[in-house]
Amino acid sequence: MLGKSVITGTLLLGVLRASVLRESVLALLLDIRTAERLYEAGNGYLPFYYENRLDFMTILLGIDPGSRHTGYGVIEQQGNRSRALTFGTISTSGEDMAPRLGQIFTGLTELLTRFQPAEISIEKVFMARNADSALKLGQARGAALAALVQSGAPIFEYSARQVKQAVVGSGGAEKVQVAEMVRHLLGLDKRPQADAADALAIALCHAHMRVSLARIAGATAVRRRRIR
Repeated sequence: MLGKSVITGTLLLGVLRASVLRESVLALLLDIRTAERLYEAGNGYLPFYYENRLDFMTILLGIDPGSRHTGYGVIEQQGNRSRALTFGTISTSGEDMAPRLGQIFTGLTELLTRFQPAEISIEKVFMARNADSALKLGQARGAALAALVQSGAPIFEYSARQVKQAVVGSGGAEKVQVAEMVRHLLGLDKRPQADAADALAIALCHAHMRVSLARIAGATAVRRRRIR
């Protein structure tokens, strides 16, 4: 997999070749900065990976991990349109942590077998209010990742702020705002339960990222043809 510096160097070479067109140079510089951010968010997946891929229906899975309730949301994307296939929560029971982690693993494994998502997104770890909560959340997230990685699908990670920014337009949005925007974007009859809404928001965040990468790839391909 190419490193970030190689990507930047390649795109900068394109900028130099297109230097006769000032507007194209400025636009390509913007693409470089955007591509670097998306490269980091997408675990090394280049914009060109998504060129011409949005024409096909793709199943995306979003996961909001939690030790008591793990939200999941499965959406289908084609172009810039998305629709919900299923969503809900995996609620664990019992006081012992090990069996609860097993329930998360089993629940997600069954979900993966049923829908076979092409790409998976999950929320990054955030600073919990206390050490015990942070430990439990980390364990739940680890159990979720252990199940998800078995599918072989690429896994993308987004912070809560990135998800809110992509779905609502504000990184400081409240949970109810996220849930309402999810309902609107997916055409649902009512707002999903909080954990399921967060998981759908994570899936939608990744769907938006795929569209952005595809646009960068398409614009870069057009410039390559012009340069020739």
